[in-house]
Amino acid sequence: MRVILHSDLNNFYASCECLLHPEYNGKAVVVCGKIEDRHGVVLAKNLIAKNGGVKTGMTIFECKKIFPDLIAVEAHHDLYYEYSKKVKEIYKEYTDRIEGFGIDEAWLDVTESTKRLGSGKKIANEIRERVKEEIGLTVSVGVSFNKVFAKLGSDLKKPDAVTVIDENNYKEKIWGLPVEDLLFVGRATKEKLNDLGVFTIGGLARLDKKILLNKFGKIGEKLHEYANGLDSEPVKKYDEDDEIKSVGNSITFYKDVFTLKDVEMLFYFLSESVSERMKKYGIEIAKTIHVLIMAKDLRHLSFQGPLITPTSASNIIAETAIKLFKDKYDVTNGVRGVGVSVSNFYDSEQLSMGETQSKKDKGVTLDKTIENLRSRFGRTAISRAIVFRDKRLNETTPSGVSINNKKL
Repeated sequence: MRVILHSDLNNFYASCECLLHPEYNGKAVVVCGKIEDRHGVVLAKNLIAKNGGVKTGMTIFECKKIFPDLIAVEAHHDLYYEYSKKVKEIYKEYTDRIEGFGIDEAWLDVTESTKRLGSGKKIANEIRERVKEEIGLTVSVGVSFNKVFAKLGSDLKKPDAVTVIDENNYKEKIWGLPVEDLLFVGRATKEKLNDLGVFTIGGLARLDKKILLNKFGKIGEKLHEYANGLDSEPVKKYDEDDEIKSVGNSITFYKDVFTLKDVEMLFYFLSESVSERMKKYGIEIAKTIHVLIMAKDLRHLSFQGPLITPTSASNIIAETAIKLFKDKYDVTNGVRGVGVSVSNFYDSEQLSMGETQSKKDKGVTLDKTIENLRSRFGRTAISRAIVFRDKRLNETTPSGVSINNKKL
């Protein structure tokens, strides 16, 4: 029987900020993309703010109605990445099978380690204590016999806790939970399952698999397996997990936008940062684009498709994102944020000789020129004209970094 842990760093961004600033302890703290005025949007919050009713996506203005003495800090992604690496070094002492799920979560297969270190629960508690004592952060750890149930376990009790879900108790512990708590059940899937009369994980587990196949195809069969504890997906080795599968970025804007011109401005702004990161990681060409839309009511919608031309050029990334957006969403419904990521990577030699590259080559050359100017004179030294539609955007650094499988 496998022993899988899922470790989730509690309130990670805000916890890192509080660790760096002890004077924040005992106060409500939120991390925002931009805090120059009260319209900055919350990316993360500490436990005090969370328990008081602060939610991700709220503006600082809204938060201050709850906590007048709220501390709002801008996100420092480099800082969070360094703390994430420190925690991962502890994980490596227990197993080489460590699969990240974003910057603050990871699965660990400790099956072999139990032979010398004791039960999965014992190992989980040891990791939890070490992270707290050696780094100063807290983690919640789920222990189970598969990845999906381990993830559910880490969500059940927070912060600084260990929860065991085994073959004897999983029906009691998780079948009564809302179906949307199951990994990969998003808003759209939840609504479709609700239409079938399925509202809990147990209801999904008991539903005839043929109905799920007809409704969802293979993903329906997979969800049925997850609910019944039949997930057999292995935990990757950490060096396998280090392979970059996607690169992206997102932004929650300081106001709702309702015009295509404003959305185009956001997509060009983000596409430049995606292109820059591709080059930083040595990625020459992507063939697939993913677009995330945060609606005015904070609903999240996502779409994907092929890039107009396989490339790393920001202009083509932006043009494809805009086309996909126009095909899938009515901007007059309101947009609060957007995200762009690319995947399906190749190098130049893998492209067919017959593909037209002139537009791509011009875009790549232009990007390099812009990057050289910015490296010498600063990011605001040169910007696309469309970005000047909003002065604040031109002075903003994109947030919501997305690398590998991290959500935008």
